[in-house]
Amino acid sequence: MIAIDNVLVSEEIIDEQFVCDLNKCKGGCCEDGDAGAPMEKWELDKLNEYYEVIKPYMTAEGINEINKQGRYLYDQEFGWVTPTIEGTICAYGYRDKYGIIKCAIEDAYNDGKLDWKKPISCHLFPIRIKTSKRDPDIEYMNYEPREDLCAAACSLGKKLKMPVYIFLKDSIIRKYGVEFYEALEATANEMNRKK
Repeated sequence: MIAIDNVLVSEEIIDEQFVCDLNKCKGGCCEDGDAGAPMEKWELDKLNEYYEVIKPYMTAEGINEINKQGRYLYDQEFGWVTPTIEGTICAYGYRDKYGIIKCAIEDAYNDGKLDWKKPISCHLFPIRIKTSKRDPDIEYMNYEPREDLCAAACSLGKKLKMPVYIFLKDSIIRKYGVEFYEALEATANEMNRKK
């Protein structure tokens, strides 16, 4: 593990290679799992603030689930999460004409309607952030691709020689800031020099 500020970063984030291949996985991370997308507490306020702006981008099924379950819900294992439609696709997700799952929140953001791209957990995937149970000020940053679902992304990453931390540069900066990313990059450069 690499310690940067209060974050313990898995060395796999530097060593492994990954590039999302949506044509192969079809955005399956938006429907695969035991709950919806994990959300940080401040993101709940964003959902409340922007829900009416996001709603026109959503499917009727997604809107119905929000009406039934709420804009977010609390899961014992994962904390605050987005609702899902019958335990599968995120209520804020929809399939485009190619069968790829897209995000209504991100569509509204791309159209300039809001200042919040999507839940940071989605933007960081396949990096997962977990808080230490012993010390809530310590976070663990782990590389956790889905074995089958992300096989194509792992292959594409190797083909393009794209380390995880570089592929996810924007989302890491969004979560931790530029200085954190620069420290991570410097560490990666030092580790690679020693190989």
